[in-house]
Amino acid sequence: MKTDNLHQVISIRHLTDSAYVVRLSRRGLRFSAGQHILLGKSGSIHNREYSVYSGEHDDFFEVLIKEVEEGLVSKQLKKLKPGEMVQIEGPLGFFTIPPELVGSAEFLFIGTGTGIAPFHSFVRSYPQINYKLLHGVRYGTEAYDKTDYDPARHILCTSADKSGDFHGRVTQWLRQHHISPETHCYLCGNFNMIHEAFEILEQKGVPPAHVHAEVYF
Repeated sequence: MKTDNLHQVISIRHLTDSAYVVRLSRRGLRFSAGQHILLGKSGSIHNREYSVYSGEHDDFFEVLIKEVEEGLVSKQLKKLKPGEMVQIEGPLGFFTIPPELVGSAEFLFIGTGTGIAPFHSFVRSYPQINYKLLHGVRYGTEAYDKTDYDPARHILCTSADKSGDFHGRVTQWLRQHHISPETHCYLCGNFNMIHEAFEILEQKGVPPAHVHAEVYF
């Protein structure tokens, strides 16, 4: 078995009954905020893609996971104990921000559910970044680590209750608000949301080159 891709579990932090954050030893693993990894239990042939949740400069490595009914890997990882080992492949992907834009551009981050993960990494990695974050969930209890964001920049969109900042889906919020064509938009979540958001942003004059997407299946 390869050992250079093995990382030790430091802790598991439960955010809801189904969502949790796994913190791992970093072992010098380098990544760019927005990238993802393939993660699985040590010795298992099964793994799954997860966006990196931690920041580029943290001395640990984190992923945000939601246990799903048919999800073998998410169920396995939820049972991990501190000291156990997992295997990582990667990092992978190009859902990243060009360094020259970090301090100068205006960003709109749109995530549904655990699709907020890469944006958590962006904000931890680039404290100076000028962003607005739309997080779409069903219930307000799913506002994962909301206090990690500037409250003036974080908009929680809840579709099943009215405990968020906006009652409705992120796409409804988009339709009702002005978006500057200069904004760099990053979308992460299910395909239907991304497809609809693309159309709305195009109608608002945002050029396709300013819209970046990462699909969560």
